[in-house]
Amino acid sequence: MSTTQSERLRELLEPLVTSQGLDLEEIAVDSVGRKRVLRVVVDSDTGADLDRIADVSRALSAKLDETDAMGDAEYTLEVGTPGAERSLTEHRHYTRAVDRLVRFQLHEGGELVARILGVDDDGLDLEVPGVKGRKATTRRLAFGDIDKARVQVEFNRKDKQDKHGQHDKQDDENMTEEEEA
Repeated sequence: MSTTQSERLRELLEPLVTSQGLDLEEIAVDSVGRKRVLRVVVDSDTGADLDRIADVSRALSAKLDETDAMGDAEYTLEVGTPGAERSLTEHRHYTRAVDRLVRFQLHEGGELVARILGVDDDGLDLEVPGVKGRKATTRRLAFGDIDKARVQVEFNRKDKQDKHGQHDKQDDENMTEEEEA
C-alpha cells in the first residue's frame, strides 16, 4: 500500500510531537523555488509558546536528520501554531475556541457569525450577536449542520467582568481616576 510523503511524515513525527504535550495539526511539504519547505503546525489546549515551539522544532529536526524521510535534497523546517483565523475541523478545535467569535458556513446554505459558549459531543451552544440594538440570542448548532468554521479576529472586543473574575482596562482606568479625585 502506497502512502504519501505527508502521511509518512505524520507517522514519523506525530509520536514525537505528542510526547512534547502538543497535537500535530498539519504537515505540508511545499516547493519554494528550488528549495523545499516542511511546515509543521502544532497546538495544545493550553497553547504553545515560543519555548515549546523551539523545543519541538529541535526534536523534529533531530528525528528528521536520523531518517531519510525528506530525501537528500535540502529543505527548511518551519514549526508554528495555527493562525489567528484558524479553520475549525476537529472537536478539540471547537473546544479551544470557546468564547471566540466564529464564522460558520452551514450545510443548508447561509452563514452564521456567533460566539461559542460551550461544546459537547453533539454540537455547540452559541451566542448570536444582536443586530441594530437588539439583544444577543442563544442558539444550538449540531456539528452535522456545519460545513466550514473559521475563528474571526476581534480588534474591538471589550472584556467583561465575567466567569474569569476579570474586568477590562477601561474599568481599571475609571477606578484610578475616581481614587485620585
